[in-house]
Amino acid sequence: MTSLVRTPAVAGRFYPGKREELLREIREYATPSTAPRVRAIGCVAPHAGYMYSGHVAGAVYSRIEIPEHCVILCPNHTGRGGPLAAMTATTWETPLGPVAASSELALQLLQHFPLLEEDSAAHRVEHAIEVQLPFLQAEQKNLHIVPIAVGTGDYGLLRGVGEALGDAIGAFANNVLVVASSDMNHYESDAVTRVKDRKAIERVLALDARGLWETVMSEDISMCGFGPAVIMLTAAKKLGATSATLVRYATSGDVSGDFERVVGYAGIIVN
Repeated sequence: MTSLVRTPAVAGRFYPGKREELLREIREYATPSTAPRVRAIGCVAPHAGYMYSGHVAGAVYSRIEIPEHCVILCPNHTGRGGPLAAMTATTWETPLGPVAASSELALQLLQHFPLLEEDSAAHRVEHAIEVQLPFLQAEQKNLHIVPIAVGTGDYGLLRGVGEALGDAIGAFANNVLVVASSDMNHYESDAVTRVKDRKAIERVLALDARGLWETVMSEDISMCGFGPAVIMLTAAKKLGATSATLVRYATSGDVSGDFERVVGYAGIIVN
């Protein structure tokens, strides 16, 4: 299979486009701790511009032992490509260098769940995986990824992908981190957003994939990555996860000063 190269789509906009500036910013967003890093099964991390959500993502990644292999699930903001789109042999470029594909794991996953398709169109200009990569690269120099864009909210499909992912990771010879790239509620007041986000976060902390899906639907929570989070939680439970921790929560209003229309950001570790 010929390896393609996916060039950065949002470098210089969502995050610094120059290597040294990017590394300096990532270090500033890290949360200092004397405690040892944890070996996590999964996590939820935001994907807005770093000035708004970098401190939340940094708090997550500075507490996790980043393995060489990561599955990164994101929403499909562009509507391009298929509803469940993976890339099995593509190298992703960032200002910190290339990120190789975890091809063996990706191909195992496609075999476990054939409705997941090889599809570059969904990823070409999608930002929600790209912004996670520099944080992961800064901690793991030999990073390999399986990128998956999720463009469906069908619970049956999300559960199916999660179970297949759990099976594929369980059969894989290496430690794997599953990242759900997601922002929380969008464009309501800070007060309303915090109430809605708390309801969704409670379901994630309970490792309740079905409950998260039901809560997002019934409470009209515009959590863009609820599908990736449902998949991650389903896989994590299959892999033996027993707990989840909210590391940091914030809204865009904390930075912008505009509390009338905010976006929420949650950083959660599952292990």
